Amino acid sequence: MSPDVQQTTDDLRYLKGVGPKRVELFAKLGVFSIEDLLEYYPRTHEFRPPLFLIKEIKPDFNVTIGVIVDQVRYNARSRPPRFEAIVRDATGFTRLLWFHGKYLVDKIVPGMKLAAWGKVSHYKNALQIVNPRWSIVTDIDYFMNQQDFGIPVYPATAELTSQAIAKIINTSFDKMIATVKERFDDKFLKSHQLISRRNALTQYHKPADKPQILAARRRLAFDELFLMELGLALRKQNIKIEANAISMSVNERLDKRIRAVFPFELTDDQKNAIAEICADMNNTQPMSRLVQGDVGAGKTVVALYAALLAVSHHQQVAIMAPTEILAEQHFLSIEKFLAHSRVKRILLKGGLTGKKRTETLAKIANGDYDIIVGTQALLQKDIRFNDLALVVIDEQHKFGVLQRHTIANKDKAPHYLIMTATPIPRTLAMTIFGDLDISTIKHLPPGRKPIKTRLVQPDQINLAMNFIREQITKGSQAYFVYPRVQADPEQELAEITDADEQPATIIKAAIAEHQRLQKNVFPEFNVALLHGQMNHVDKKQTMDDFRNHKIDILVSTVVIEVGVDVPNATIMVIENADRFGLAQLHQLRGRIGRGSKQSFCLLFGESKTPQAQQRLDVMVKTCDGFKIAEEDLKIRGPGEFFGTAQHGLPELKVASLIDDYELLLLARKDAFQMATDDPQLKNRENQPIREALIRKFGSNLVLANIG
Repeated sequence: MSPDVQQTTDDLRYLKGVGPKRVELFAKLGVFSIEDLLEYYPRTHEFRPPLFLIKEIKPDFNVTIGVIVDQVRYNARSRPPRFEAIVRDATGFTRLLWFHGKYLVDKIVPGMKLAAWGKVSHYKNALQIVNPRWSIVTDIDYFMNQQDFGIPVYPATAELTSQAIAKIINTSFDKMIATVKERFDDKFLKSHQLISRRNALTQYHKPADKPQILAARRRLAFDELFLMELGLALRKQNIKIEANAISMSVNERLDKRIRAVFPFELTDDQKNAIAEICADMNNTQPMSRLVQGDVGAGKTVVALYAALLAVSHHQQVAIMAPTEILAEQHFLSIEKFLAHSRVKRILLKGGLTGKKRTETLAKIANGDYDIIVGTQALLQKDIRFNDLALVVIDEQHKFGVLQRHTIANKDKAPHYLIMTATPIPRTLAMTIFGDLDISTIKHLPPGRKPIKTRLVQPDQINLAMNFIREQITKGSQAYFVYPRVQADPEQELAEITDADEQPATIIKAAIAEHQRLQKNVFPEFNVALLHGQMNHVDKKQTMDDFRNHKIDILVSTVVIEVGVDVPNATIMVIENADRFGLAQLHQLRGRIGRGSKQSFCLLFGESKTPQAQQRLDVMVKTCDGFKIAEEDLKIRGPGEFFGTAQHGLPELKVASLIDDYELLLLARKDAFQMATDDPQLKNRENQPIREALIRKFGSNLVLANIG
């Protein structure tokens, strides 16, 4: 919560042990009020063994002791090396021993107060605890009084320790918990098997046992998911109430005319998506629909059907893509289908200037063009449409956060169709795109063969190059993708060694590798270069030459990640594959397998981390984009899934979009029902929820959206 929405009666300064300095320290943690502090949850709970005095401990007891460090010693020559600390309390001395404990030198020092816990053993007529767990204690008396509960471990800083936070919360807990309002009635709580909010907060900060933590977490997670879904539901409800779009119906004759444009039978998934879109566009409420599908699943065909439906009603369509290459790819696809059509279409490029731009914009404003394809250029204020009824946005999350109303129109709201080739796990689809209806195209068009993916070790490179040579000799084409355009000497120097002084992976760069591949590896083939720093004319010429098979091997960066469609390209080599994210690897692989030939994706690189190895293993095991998306969410977490945290949603502190899917479904159902029954949250019983919602979203109650 931002300081501007905190309540002055809800002030941390009135709590014992806080004061002006700690108010500033808490502010750095995003804690501005008592309610914020109650929602500053422990990251874990320690259930330590019972507390003993040193004189009471015996062999084989599991104990916790509160002690002062008397002396320490590290013996590097013993086998194994060991770090030991002689510790004391008021009743005696004992020894703490850590094998391979060099890391503790300078961490545990004489005079330090410690809590240590583990199993007691007997050695040479003395008692000791071997490899105990431990934590620094600032107040042993306070620590000893906490043993009736699980010890909360809070996210902390050097200036504000976990124990200091715990002491502040515990000291004023009764005063703080008295301010908490219940958000649901008893009947609701009972039917959903939820404990009260006060009990949940009490049990999460001061649990007597692990079942209490689970019950508390379930309630607190439900509250987070409910508020998030309610925010999305209200946004969707407000769009329905406030906006007014043009209704465009489709009959059997029009449907046949549009389908005749496509020289193939549509898949069942495409037909279902089209039916859902037609139902939406036949309504005066603006369509807000996400069409998600794997790479190559045929989303463009679905979008073009919607566009032609709008054009048939004498309306304009804007199709927006994140890059000029992808915008041009969409335009070429449209041209291929509409080659003999009377539909007027134009590709609006960012570099258009002067008189030509003025004339083009005038034609768009006069309605002389039916379909306008472009990039962010379509968002510029000087672009006006005559009768804009449909906006198609491809891969919108690549633009960052955009507001839909940015595209200027007259008095009617356009229908919105969002496309993504980044398959979205169902939990994220209900959150990031929670205010959209979703159509899914899961199955690829018939005739496509699954891409064979292999991880190529360094000693297998020559074999891989010979295999690529054979495939190109047979008439195929290949991509070689690199993480960098050119070498970065400073970064290379920083990466020369890792922590164990082992040689680091050399990050290959497209420009240098293009020269090496052409001169030394494939001199018999035409090897070309494509990257984002080239000017538009050169990029277009290179892509045209590759499509027309004047180029055998295209060396590139991730500029080809989306949109490039060359059916004859059946080889994808990704260098330093461990440097790419899972979703990006899958997108790159999606550039091949576009035709009927067998395609191959070769991942070059050695994984330096378990996460990198996990990504590569997933790529080898499956081509299913939805399974890959689920794995990607597990590896990276929801905050990083789209590479932007600017999704306008409140932070989830307890709930997990992966682990709490069933709870998310329950919360979503209740939230959307409340938004329908009481869209302004005016009912008296909903006031606590209204207050909580405003507090969570602040002035951003109408969510910024990336969908």
